[in-house]
Amino acid sequence: MRVIAGSAGGVRLAVSKRGVRPTMDRVKAAIFSSLGDTIIGARVLDLFAGSGALGIEALSRGASSVLFVEEDRQSIEVIEKNLAKTRLKGCVRRQDVFDFLRISSGIAKFHVVFADPPYEKTKSGERFTETLLANEALVQLLEPDGVFILEKRPAEALSEMKLWRLVRQKAYGATEILFLSAVRNPKSTIQQ
Repeated sequence: MRVIAGSAGGVRLAVSKRGVRPTMDRVKAAIFSSLGDTIIGARVLDLFAGSGALGIEALSRGASSVLFVEEDRQSIEVIEKNLAKTRLKGCVRRQDVFDFLRISSGIAKFHVVFADPPYEKTKSGERFTETLLANEALVQLLEPDGVFILEKRPAEALSEMKLWRLVRQKAYGATEILFLSAVRNPKSTIQQ
């Protein structure tokens, strides 16, 4: 796995040895191709950051800042190692994503939010994707014209989304990418 383009383009990234399903390079390329120039100068939130690959790609392509949120200690060490290797700066926060969202009021808003949650269920038995899509605090963290990019398993069916509008979706093998905007925002910055 590597940084695809930008100031750190070509740099190989480390991956945690446990519990991480890194985003494939071709999926990353498709995501950032869709985002186009909207990533330049954007404030980015990377939830379930894993190796930090999505946030680091955003920084490499000109994002102004990235906040990485990840619970696993080994993954945090990998993100910090990858940031050092690419000579990019980001803020790394070791915390459960849902705890972070619960206490996130007052945090500055983000133009792009990435979430690549585990495919299995939460400790309470819910699916991560459903829990994220129903989280009102997440909507509040997104700028009015911002985009939420969610990775999920293609076979996972979603119930009706009340907080989000599906802008675009595309499957890449065992991964499906959803581009979402908040319902309060009928406009999108995604290039079709």
